[in-house]
Amino acid sequence: MRKLSVSTLVTLDGVIQDPGGFGETEQGGWANPYFTAEAEQSALEHLQAADYFLLGRVTYELLHKSWGNIKGGAYLDRMNEIPKLVASTTLTGPLPWNATAISGDVAAEIGRLKQEPGGDIEMYGSATLVQTLMLHDLIDEFRIAVHPLVLGGGTQLFPQGGVSATLQLTDARTLDSGVVNLTYAQP
Repeated sequence: MRKLSVSTLVTLDGVIQDPGGFGETEQGGWANPYFTAEAEQSALEHLQAADYFLLGRVTYELLHKSWGNIKGGAYLDRMNEIPKLVASTTLTGPLPWNATAISGDVAAEIGRLKQEPGGDIEMYGSATLVQTLMLHDLIDEFRIAVHPLVLGGGTQLFPQGGVSATLQLTDARTLDSGVVNLTYAQP
């Protein structure tokens, strides 16, 4: 049985939007100074443990435009090779960058995929998709990298009026950069 993990970079005020500076906001790229070798190694380990990379359409388009088929070391090489599943109501079929659109019932498809044997499913960002998956109790683990800054606005991981959840802290680690990696699981 596969585990679905949501890994996300977040500010102290809960913003997850445009951490890599992909052109979504004027404040984009806020996480770049904190993406040290230590953070990259942690991200790579999670990607290597996964058989699939799940993301929403907007996140897919941003990452594909910026990272698609760029050579840049072990992390970007793994990102390029891992099969991607894209939740979308507008995209269909096979997509560039080793991706396939899930155009039907995303929760049903992910639920089915989780029942199969194999490696984990890794997911970045995609706040709307997170809410859908939480509604169907499909997320096993949240890996939240809390960055020591406040942006004052932007898309939040857990929006007002969103799905509620009670989680259990399973790990906490402070990186040299000041980022705190928190891991929460469904009890």
